Amino acid sequence: MDLGIRGGLGKACALALALEGVNITMMARTKDVLEAAANEIREASGVRVTAVAGDVTTEAGRAALLAACPAPDILVNNAGGPPPGDFREWDRDTWVRALDANMITPILLIKATVDGMIARRFGRIVNITSSAVKHPIDILGLSNGARTGLTGFVAGLARKTVADNVTINNLLPGPFDTDRLRSTIAIQAKTSGRTAEEVVRDRHRATPAGRFGSPAEFGGLCAFVCSAHTGFITGQNFLIDGGTYPGTL
Repeated sequence: MDLGIRGGLGKACALALALEGVNITMMARTKDVLEAAANEIREASGVRVTAVAGDVTTEAGRAALLAACPAPDILVNNAGGPPPGDFREWDRDTWVRALDANMITPILLIKATVDGMIARRFGRIVNITSSAVKHPIDILGLSNGARTGLTGFVAGLARKTVADNVTINNLLPGPFDTDRLRSTIAIQAKTSGRTAEEVVRDRHRATPAGRFGSPAEFGGLCAFVCSAHTGFITGQNFLIDGGTYPGTL
């Protein structure tokens, strides 16, 4: 899996799976941070953890990852989201980078691994997308577009693989207490003239749960969706946002 590694949801998924006895192959761009996370997971779980430093959004990165683990039973796709902004400021290259990271890369990794899963009659593919797929955020247009495109692709493919016990589902996180969220809060505080504590308080108030989610909660759901108990669940979008989305469906 490609991990938003330091304090993120990808690492939480890797740890939760490792604690269930799953051997892990994980990729991130920053080698020292990746190795530290791998060691933490090894010590906590005792499973084999292979760390591959690289950029999964590149052909070379994907090749290195697949060379280290050519026949996975579980694939968790997770790449960092594109930056926020006004769509008027985004040129074609900006859109292509977002699509490469958050739509095309997961599709290419699915393409490289799904037939082996079908042949072995077991596979679990999980894409970490965003609550913005369900509840678009105006300044996250790049993410809204790229991740929704991936969701549409998965909706079709997931119905073709499930008869062979290969499921494909998406996890849609809302506000989780990660390094990425904390950096976003710091930016919001700076631009609004408020303290980070004030921003956090307002964000908590806007969430029915009254708090941010914990990475461990997210990892636990990921591990369940990847388990042998979920062969009848495919093509679904699990919105995990503390009740923030106000709709019925």
